[in-house]
Amino acid sequence: MLKIIIGNKAYSSWSLRGWLAVKQSGLPYEEVVLPMYDDAWPERKRQPDLAISSGKVPTLWNDDTPVWDSIAIVDYLNDITGGTRFWPQDLAARAFARSIAAEMHSGFVPLRKACPMNVRKVFPAQSPSAAVQENVDRITALWTDARSRFGKGGDFLFGAFGAADIMFAPVVFRFTGYQLPSSGAARDYIDAMVAHPWMRQWVDEAQKEEWVLDQYEHGLCCKNREA
Repeated sequence: MLKIIIGNKAYSSWSLRGWLAVKQSGLPYEEVVLPMYDDAWPERKRQPDLAISSGKVPTLWNDDTPVWDSIAIVDYLNDITGGTRFWPQDLAARAFARSIAAEMHSGFVPLRKACPMNVRKVFPAQSPSAAVQENVDRITALWTDARSRFGKGGDFLFGAFGAADIMFAPVVFRFTGYQLPSSGAARDYIDAMVAHPWMRQWVDEAQKEEWVLDQYEHGLCCKNREA
């Protein structure tokens, strides 16, 4: 049976990806939510189920097989579910989906650093920094391109919900939480993602958490942070 170890649902963007991947697999799973950065965290991350990943969340266990890093979890679950649930079957669409998922996985550092995910808050709208705006423009262009080329069969990037949507899910919450600019197909995509039942479940469960991490509570996105 699968066990997914994740951090605070209010804040942990990488955990959201791993959790959505497990949901997408359709397989039964156990969920373990850990409060990151509390007094017990230094010792907790050295326990055997997290030490294998050096304390990173999400970490997935399938019986005695560990997998960590969100895109590795996606690919592992894709392998064990027959290769039909995560990536488009069309070769061109799959190439595009893998490319944009990989770009999301490794890129958009200014947006990540300046706009930490906090699904419990909506910060006042302000003008993004130049670096954040560049990321926003690139992301919305990718969404628009994917939707126009491959998304005709549904509301998501490649029609049906899949791996690319999983990788961009935390960014959707950044767009809504920081009121980042979007329009047209990109805005329609954001609306579809926010309405997805799994995204709504994640937010509902985050609202019930009692943990507060101060570094995620202060809307830094639009204060000219160029990091």
